[in-house]
Amino acid sequence: MPMVTIQVTRQGTTPHANTVTAAEKARLIKGVSELLRDVLNKPMESTFVVIEEVDPANWGRGGLPVPEFQQLQAETADALGRLR
Repeated sequence: MPMVTIQVTRQGTTPHANTVTAAEKARLIKGVSELLRDVLNKPMESTFVVIEEVDPANWGRGGLPVPEFQQLQAETADALGRLR
């Protein structure tokens, strides 16, 4: 019985969203289950998929907490935009 854990950021896929939608989670669960069925011949009904949403404050990128990294990226993009 396979068990797969998917970690996603709690940012959503649309502006100002703070979560992955239920429909997106359902597609992930179905897709992963089908992949295990097709590649490893595992029955879908015995496959468990867990989706963990990680708050942006609880992970980092480029040596910074994600909110700080994103702020730095936005400031850099603004500065480059002003130079053009």
